[in-house]
Amino acid sequence: MIFNYLRTICAIALLCFAFNPALAQPHRLLTVNDFQGAPQPNGRGVIAYTNCTIDFKYQASRGDGNYILHANVRLSMNNDKSWIDRSRITSYEQLTEILKHEQGHYTIAYLEQQEVLRAIERTRFTANYQYEAMNIFNRIDAKYKQLNSNYDQDTHHMVDKQQQRSWDIYFAKRLQFMPENASL
Repeated sequence: MIFNYLRTICAIALLCFAFNPALAQPHRLLTVNDFQGAPQPNGRGVIAYTNCTIDFKYQASRGDGNYILHANVRLSMNNDKSWIDRSRITSYEQLTEILKHEQGHYTIAYLEQQEVLRAIERTRFTANYQYEAMNIFNRIDAKYKQLNSNYDQDTHHMVDKQQQRSWDIYFAKRLQFMPENASL
């Protein structure tokens, strides 16, 4: 009886995975508690650092002469590698501005995750799917690494308040008008 119950649960889980090829998580707001790492002493004036990882895993299934990838693209905020130098914070307002700037770095990683999911979802792969999938990931990853660099350069690591406001508006618009993944 228990064996049949477990087999049914596993079958339902597999069906959910099969009919939901792209799995994602929602965008979230960072808090000061997300920054548990030790501040870097040679931070070149940087008061905070956000470290995110995008884990890209997939399974392929063959159908109609091509392959479909069932992807799991997981975005992780690495709390132990992310830090805020609290000794240099002089006010609640400054902390709020720092968190807003670091939120931008997290949002860039989130936008990358979502674009990878959409690209994998709409691509029909050949038997060379491993190379094709990594090519898609690497192309999108390079684009967002450049965006991350542009963000810090334009805002001078949040010092340029006008540029920071422009980027905040940009992020809000990107999130507001983000295309939905068909399977979400």
